Amino acid sequence: MGLGGVDLDSESWVGSEEPEPTVSVVIPAKNEAHNLPRVLAELPCDVYEVILVDGCSTDDTVKVAQWLRPDIISIGQTRTGKGNALACGFAVATGDFIVMLDADGSANPSEIQRFVDALKKGADFAKGSRFIKGGGSRDISGFRRVGNYWLSKLANVLYGTRYTDLCYGYNAFRRECLPVLGLDGSVIAGTDGNSMLWGDGFEVETLINVRIAKAGLRVTEVPSFERRRGYGTSNLNAISDGLRVLRTIHAERNGSDLMRLFALNWGA
Repeated sequence: MGLGGVDLDSESWVGSEEPEPTVSVVIPAKNEAHNLPRVLAELPCDVYEVILVDGCSTDDTVKVAQWLRPDIISIGQTRTGKGNALACGFAVATGDFIVMLDADGSANPSEIQRFVDALKKGADFAKGSRFIKGGGSRDISGFRRVGNYWLSKLANVLYGTRYTDLCYGYNAFRRECLPVLGLDGSVIAGTDGNSMLWGDGFEVETLINVRIAKAGLRVTEVPSFERRRGYGTSNLNAISDGLRVLRTIHAERNGSDLMRLFALNWGA
């Protein structure tokens, strides 16, 4: 599914004799000590670097990760929320390709090669989808499925995309896309570890998807099968986070800082 537009030298690995692109995997985690053994064990052996972004876990998330994988890069967040964790991880990633991977075991690390292959074939952004042939889910509820369907439809109408799964966080992209994403994980004056800025929450996945679309980058949807999380409970709330997604769709379409500030604070 190509969206055309901005040229990020997408053919640099296509049909050339250049070295294989390096892959960074960014894993936001909060209290996932019981799930990390499975996730880290299933990572492909040729991953260049793994970055764990810890969200002030109260269990042994960091210790377990470092014990299982001594070469793991472990960092903390500057604020709170999944979006901030991803921004912090992206900021230190050095690979040619960057993969977003959840720590709860729902995303299968063995699928990473599918995303890498899509990027090597010319995509700027490889977007995971549970709703195309080869994908599926054992985790999503009927309510969330319906909500995702209609939110995807709305985004497609407003942004001219053909997304089949707007609210899914298993994605990969070329590192040249980072300026387009516009995520800021730096320490900002007047904020602390409990603050949340625009894009710091679960709305980050939608925000990334629509900014990629607005930039006209080349997108390929990749089939992904979502498993049930291993241990613990998700921090996602179908209603409140669904509203954040809806506000994100409209705020990013408007494009104004005032609208984004309103969307962040309204009903948060």
